[in-house]
Amino acid sequence: MDKTIYKIVPKELWREARASGLFKGAPIDLKDGYIHFSTGAQAVETARLYFKGQSDLLLVAVDATVFGEALKWEASRGGDLFPHLYADLPLDAVIWEKPLLLDADGLHVFPCLVEENR
Repeated sequence: MDKTIYKIVPKELWREARASGLFKGAPIDLKDGYIHFSTGAQAVETARLYFKGQSDLLLVAVDATVFGEALKWEASRGGDLFPHLYADLPLDAVIWEKPLLLDADGLHVFPCLVEENR
């Protein structure tokens, strides 16, 4: 399984997490009972399906190796295995966070994932 997983987060929600030192999840995460993540290969499609046209987002890279059994890989969209964290996200597991910019068509640009896969 991937060692780095990604979360797309509104900047304001992430500011709140930074202030508290813990990310408890976005509204959809709280509703579902786990924090939704994507792999690098899944992040672009996740952004297209659920965040198209939304600005003020961050892409947060997280070390998937620190969660043990709290991180489960479960079938979701198209049968792909997605990482789901059944715990709060401690911010010391965050590798980096970068703005997720929009192109002219309202789609998000992911140069950071291209750089990591070189």
